[in-house]
Amino acid sequence: MKFELRNVTRRFGGHIAVNSVNLSIPQGQMVGVIGRSGAGKSTLLRMINRLADPTSGSLHFGDLEVSALRGGALRNWQRDCAMIFQQFNLVPRLDVLTNVMLGRLNHRSTAMSLLNIFTREERIAAIAALERLGIEQTALQAAGTLSGGQQQRVAIARALMQSPKMLLADEPIASLDPLNARIVMDALKDINEREGITVITNLHTLDTARAYCERIIGMSAGRVVFDGGPNELDAEAVRTIYGTGHDGAEIDESMTSTAISVGHAAPVAVASFSVMA
Repeated sequence: MKFELRNVTRRFGGHIAVNSVNLSIPQGQMVGVIGRSGAGKSTLLRMINRLADPTSGSLHFGDLEVSALRGGALRNWQRDCAMIFQQFNLVPRLDVLTNVMLGRLNHRSTAMSLLNIFTREERIAAIAALERLGIEQTALQAAGTLSGGQQQRVAIARALMQSPKMLLADEPIASLDPLNARIVMDALKDINEREGITVITNLHTLDTARAYCERIIGMSAGRVVFDGGPNELDAEAVRTIYGTGHDGAEIDESMTSTAISVGHAAPVAVASFSVMA
């Protein structure tokens, strides 16, 4: 099953954030979206999750027209298409375990959600998700007491609890140091490879996109200007995506580097875990 954007445009007043984008993403791909700030990357992800609606065009997942969904069907899509944000979007005063279990809200009755009642199976699954991400020891801590890297891993664990078909990550490592950035990207790659879940992530860092993503989409001024594998992201492609500096000089890739050295940092703990149906 594939996800498709068909001639999708998003306008904000007179500004075109995403301009006539056509993409076809097969199930199970790990896709990185790169480009300057304001290129349309975040708007693209928000439309896929339906946090924003396209001004024109349509979005499809197999036979399902995602852009036409309303009400309960839309909530089901947002459950199946989990979103991870740069700012984590956790509830700081709640403990980590509860934050993770909140990923089950769209699978539960309204009464159980209002009463904050979670089943034994949901608690076991939440702990397993935390173990997979190497942070099970934080389960009873308030989420607001964790480091940025730990909070992002909690957000990934919460997304896993949704049993998603797609996982969207909007700049998931932008505020993290290189070690935590590698841990988070290792976790996303592991989810992609082990569960076969499509992962689409916005990235500012070319080295990370090349290291982790089998497909890279480059955006400029709302348009897709590059779509290829990591080996195709050469100097000419970078120039097409990012242009040149104010003085006409080529973009220095070190400006975007996270200094992630794949294969040299300590690996994140990843345990066998199957998301709940």
